[in-house]
Amino acid sequence: MQHLAKPFLVSAALCVATLLPAHAEMDIARLKAAIEASVEADYPKLDALYKDIHAHPEIAFQEEKTAARLAAEMRALGFDVTEKVGKTGLVAIYKNGDGPTIMVRTELDALPMEEKTGLAYASHDKTSWNGRETFVAHSCGHDIHMASWVGTAKTLVGLKDQWQGTLMFIAQPAEETVSGAKAMLADGLFTRFKKPDFAFALHDGAFAYGTINYRVGIGSSNSDSLFVRFRGRGGHGAAPQATIDPVMIAARFIVDVQSVISREKDPTEFGVVSIGAIHGGTAENIIPDEVLVAGTIRTFKPEVRAKMLTGIERTAKAVAAMSDAPAPDIKITEGAKAVMNDPGVVATAEKVLKAAFGDKLRPSPPGTPSEDFSEFINAGVPSMFFNIGVYEPERVAAARDGSGPQLPPNHSPLFAPMPKPTIETGIEAMTLAVLGTFDQHARSK
Repeated sequence: MQHLAKPFLVSAALCVATLLPAHAEMDIARLKAAIEASVEADYPKLDALYKDIHAHPEIAFQEEKTAARLAAEMRALGFDVTEKVGKTGLVAIYKNGDGPTIMVRTELDALPMEEKTGLAYASHDKTSWNGRETFVAHSCGHDIHMASWVGTAKTLVGLKDQWQGTLMFIAQPAEETVSGAKAMLADGLFTRFKKPDFAFALHDGAFAYGTINYRVGIGSSNSDSLFVRFRGRGGHGAAPQATIDPVMIAARFIVDVQSVISREKDPTEFGVVSIGAIHGGTAENIIPDEVLVAGTIRTFKPEVRAKMLTGIERTAKAVAAMSDAPAPDIKITEGAKAVMNDPGVVATAEKVLKAAFGDKLRPSPPGTPSEDFSEFINAGVPSMFFNIGVYEPERVAAARDGSGPQLPPNHSPLFAPMPKPTIETGIEAMTLAVLGTFDQHARSK
């Protein structure tokens, strides 16, 4: 990864001890204005950081250059940085007197896919992934998160006279494979370092920049990976009667498994089975011996998940039995658990963010993608996960009313956030959420 400007210096514009007298009511308007002024002054450095990371992405557990870049930035801000936590993760600690420890997480990894945005800073990098060469792209927006994370750290250090406690900024690997959070925890994240009292994370999405979506309770889905190997008896495509056709069996399964969703699951509850890959055969006139089907299962509630897993397994066995084929090999691997936002943490942040953003702070339904930030929550850390928009409001409105094209979502090769307003919103929202939590703790003493 290219090294651009010198790591960020703490802006003196934020070091204003009189902005928030101790235990006085937070003046959100003045605080937001000060944060905005500082971010505006320093944005060229953040923009350079963002575009460098965007142009040189790294996939799960390969994020060595990305982590080293962030480590250098955090050390320059005065954080005590520990690298290689959970393979490629890092932990940055900043102590500022007695008070709670608040964790802020970003992700490091990109996706094994080709970017097609045409941006001047688009990624053209390749790597090896699962034994094959692949392009790599930050099509999920983790580069936005990293720039916002560094900017938030800088802003909070600049405001260190206004809060007391400890900042625990972690950069987590392998979020896309929902394995990085587990790796960090297994490597002693909450034993080698103090377990945080509260935690925050954000994610960008295909809605208007400047707006923030949040929710209490369920914030994302449970995820499970599905692999089914259907075995048959291969032969000539012109003589199917002499074969047991696993392609036909797999095709029947792909259709029939949707009946688990439409006829067995409560229609008012969320549940999705999507088949993303089919592998089998070598030529058009050869019926193969076996076909592998791979997919993903998403749910919100444990009881819905249990019903769906049972139904999926039963359907796979049934379609094989219908063709007098051997029983299939079925492997369902648990991924991430649903994120559960803590009502108290959300209420505290909501009060501050509502004062700062007004009607641009909006409650929203749970997101259907999955997030391994849930691992930290399930380890006993009250947390809040929220979302920020990335596109021009005019484009969003046009897409909504049909007068413009649909907007590329996360994981699309065309996903292209507007960097400046998105990063600015991320920094302002995260900084205010953390400050509000520190302030609430000080008031409750």
